[in-house]
Amino acid sequence: MPSIEAITPTIRKTALNPVHRAMGAKMVEFNGWDMPVEYPSAGGIIAEHNAVRTSVGIFDVSHMGDIRLSGLDALDAVQHISMNDASRLAIGQAQYSALLYPQGTFVDDVIVHRLAETDYLLVINAGTREKDFNWVRDNTRHFNCKVENLSDEFTQIAIQGPQGVELLQKLTDADLSAVKFYWVTRGTVCGLKNTLIARTGYTGEDGFEIYVPPDESTSAMVWNKVLEAGKELAVAPCGLGARNTLRLEAKLPLYGHEISDNINVWEAGLDRFCKMEKPDFIGRAALEKSKAEGVKRMLVGLEMIERGIARDGYKVLDETGSEIGYVTSGSFAPFLKKNIALAYVPPQFAAVGSTVKVEIRGQGVKAQVVPTPFYKRPKRT
Repeated sequence: MPSIEAITPTIRKTALNPVHRAMGAKMVEFNGWDMPVEYPSAGGIIAEHNAVRTSVGIFDVSHMGDIRLSGLDALDAVQHISMNDASRLAIGQAQYSALLYPQGTFVDDVIVHRLAETDYLLVINAGTREKDFNWVRDNTRHFNCKVENLSDEFTQIAIQGPQGVELLQKLTDADLSAVKFYWVTRGTVCGLKNTLIARTGYTGEDGFEIYVPPDESTSAMVWNKVLEAGKELAVAPCGLGARNTLRLEAKLPLYGHEISDNINVWEAGLDRFCKMEKPDFIGRAALEKSKAEGVKRMLVGLEMIERGIARDGYKVLDETGSEIGYVTSGSFAPFLKKNIALAYVPPQFAAVGSTVKVEIRGQGVKAQVVPTPFYKRPKRT
């Protein structure tokens, strides 16, 4: 009989794990990773969240995965496995997209970066790293294309917030003002040459994600230099708690919640990223059929009218108390100071202004369907 150690999966740690612990971060297991959920020294989740909305915060997102596709058929391979149109990407540009199963549901959502003429980098979710890589490899075998799992090749640090550009510019020779949102560049960062810098993020704010060598000493050096350079900007180290509330306010989907292998593109409201007019891609035929048939549920935003927080998995009820749907994500929104949620409901309940109930501790608590995203970052000059 195998020992408990032999059958218990080993929790993974990023190169910044010792830094988080030294800073007194509260650590939790997340998708097999030991990650900071909040930093009491920074004031906790609400303070971290509001720092990103008003100034700048930094996150360790090294648990995210990276898949590189390169070679003569790299574009054709990316087009085959993803729903957005990668042929529109200029070198140095990125786009939000998704990998779909043949039935039109989600393998994962991804960001596709075009790094060179025939070189693409897909950033994928932490909890689906192995599944995604195997799926991409298996579904691109007939293309003249090299598929590499680079998930352990980087420490990835996100610098997010309206003052993110000001902070990072202190540490790099790259002209960040020339990098548009969802574009990438390379430059020297903290003395590290040829560092990949992407103007992307998962908070609803402007900001950057930098990719540096994954050893502990280099990772710690960069993290600490970012914190030091951001002192006068009141930079906050941020954990997964603030990352989740920030993305919820901005209505950014999370795999296993708003998107999954039993939710399709139309239901999730992500059709603006699905280019049905491009050449055939996995899931397209099923999506054509489901669109013709009409959706049976829709993702909506809820704001609680009565007191209570709608948590993930809570039932959504109609006025009679009958179950009609479920909450995918819910929380107190620190910047908006409201209790908000995302939920799947039938189309007849999806109109803005519709009233429903969320079952909280056995009681139906009133909520209203509201426009989303709940938060949009203001345009800044």
